[in-house]
Amino acid sequence: MLQLASTSSRRREILASLGFRFDVVEVETDERPLNGELPSDLVLRLATAKAEALNCGSCVLGADTVVVLGGRVFGKPRDAEDAVSMLLSLSGCRHTVLTGVALKTPNGTQSVLSSTDVQFREISQDEALRYWQSGEPADKAGSYGIQGLGGMFVKAISGSYSGVMGLPVFETIELLASAGIDVLEKQR
Repeated sequence: MLQLASTSSRRREILASLGFRFDVVEVETDERPLNGELPSDLVLRLATAKAEALNCGSCVLGADTVVVLGGRVFGKPRDAEDAVSMLLSLSGCRHTVLTGVALKTPNGTQSVLSSTDVQFREISQDEALRYWQSGEPADKAGSYGIQGLGGMFVKAISGSYSGVMGLPVFETIELLASAGIDVLEKQR
């Protein structure tokens, strides 16, 4: 049985849409970056830590997502002021969404990185505040969800849409396949 080391509803939805049966397990991980740590190394380290936090005989999938603008990492907002500040920083800019995915099996842990460029349109302070008040951005890296209302800010993307949501399908399937788990076999 596959274990998902995440309580993210987006990750659950994506994995379920692929036909997988899995258990969801919440794991606690200190998500603060290490001194001098690159954003790509941060998401891979956190995804791996989440996958390796569970000691069980089954496969464990962990993931972590951040938004990066000019080397600055945007995680989940602390409050309304933080969310509005993030959204206004992203306004009219091209930023990168990084998602690290790790799979722990009895044979070890492997990880992959998904990188997607996202172009935002201009956002007013009033729009950013009203979006925060919708409740959607509270638990999302960069204070937006591309699959919901936050999609109205997205002018263009280059890369993985599902990676921006928090679980890149292509990379996840590659990891699972490397462990002998075939998504198409699950469909029969």
